[in-house]
Amino acid sequence: MADLDRLAHFLLKPFAEACKAFELLADGDRVAVGVSGGKDSAALLDLLLRYRERAACDYDVVALHVVGTAAGLPDLTGVLEAWFEQLGVAYRCVPLELPPDEALPMDCFRCSRNRRKALFLAADALGCNKVALGHHADDAAATTLLNVLLCGQVETLEPKRDYFDGRITLIRPLILTQAKEIARYARAAAFPVTPPCPYEADTQRQRVEDFLKGFGSQQKQIRANLWRLAQEKGKPFS
Repeated sequence: MADLDRLAHFLLKPFAEACKAFELLADGDRVAVGVSGGKDSAALLDLLLRYRERAACDYDVVALHVVGTAAGLPDLTGVLEAWFEQLGVAYRCVPLELPPDEALPMDCFRCSRNRRKALFLAADALGCNKVALGHHADDAAATTLLNVLLCGQVETLEPKRDYFDGRITLIRPLILTQAKEIARYARAAAFPVTPPCPYEADTQRQRVEDFLKGFGSQQKQIRANLWRLAQEKGKPFS
């Protein structure tokens, strides 16, 4: 446990930096954490609970999982509910409701859009004013490059964005944290092991990730350059 606490202390530095720099959390917030079952969202939930013990503000946390069986995804409800109860965090599992004309399998964009809609609706019903997602620094860099290549625009993931006239605010506390550090923490914490999305290996985002990884030790600087470029000259991308 001591080793895990040391790793958590290390990860909480960029976590706290993001929360303070982008004003992600405030006193009285009720934060719905989108937990997909992957390591990034699991680490986000864990760190939000840990950060609450040292933050200058007091906030509530609710874990939200969108059950994706309607889209052909595995049912993770049993595994995640057991973990939520172990953490002692309030939680809710909600079904993914698809439009009648939604073609399956969905592409990544459509899946993300439908899942986010379910998250926002559930968060609002639970009285949450913020929804936290587990996108990290590597995701932001990949999104920047993807938008440059496919759209000809410099856009990246925003650390914070208001929706519905400020009724719900989307936040990304891991936006300054590297993926490899999250993976190391996830292994040490022994988060629940869940099967990956069966469609993710052939996505455009995964191809961009594979391209960046091909630069080896240079990829860290490349990702940092992409993030800086997007912050300086880019447009917001939700």
